[in-house]
Amino acid sequence: MRLGHRHFRLAPRVTIRYRGWLLCAGALTLLFLPWGMRAQANKPTEFEVKAAYLFNFGKFVKWPVSAGSGRDTFSICVLGSDPFGAVLDSTVSGEQIDGKKVIVRRVNAAPEATSCRILFVGKSEEARLSSIVSTLGRSPVLTVSDISGFADHEGMIQFVMDSDRVRFQVNLAATQKAGLTLSSELLKVATAIKGQSGE
Repeated sequence: MRLGHRHFRLAPRVTIRYRGWLLCAGALTLLFLPWGMRAQANKPTEFEVKAAYLFNFGKFVKWPVSAGSGRDTFSICVLGSDPFGAVLDSTVSGEQIDGKKVIVRRVNAAPEATSCRILFVGKSEEARLSSIVSTLGRSPVLTVSDISGFADHEGMIQFVMDSDRVRFQVNLAATQKAGLTLSSELLKVATAIKGQSGE
């Protein structure tokens, strides 16, 4: 499985407008294409990009078999403040991961998120991060947020901005604790990997 721009992509409805938006440079860093060559109106917004990342993370993470047992959908959930609006829903509309229909759910509390595959934690939940992590425990849920320091507090993937580009950091120990396996191709393009053996 390669993590190039052909595979790590926006969903079809968004791809029509933003085809070729990502480039895997030297298989080490995930960068945006030079948007100065395009009309400003064609540049995706920060949260269109983050929505696309959430969808694509699902293709480069392996969940334990028990995570999908008895379910015919792949849930991407949002807890707390929702910065996406309709963008996340339109990004995953009609898509499948591992043969399961991708859906978006908004949840009001951490206990509701234990059945999610991916959980985006909104900034309104910053003061409750410890409680959220504790509630999820070893549940096989990939937690993602753009809260500052998220990956340092047992969050699994933290969005960071780098020269106006959306990038991400990974807490490998947190993913392993939950029984999740991240593709080496995904790890190659992370700006930082925390919680590695010997760190």
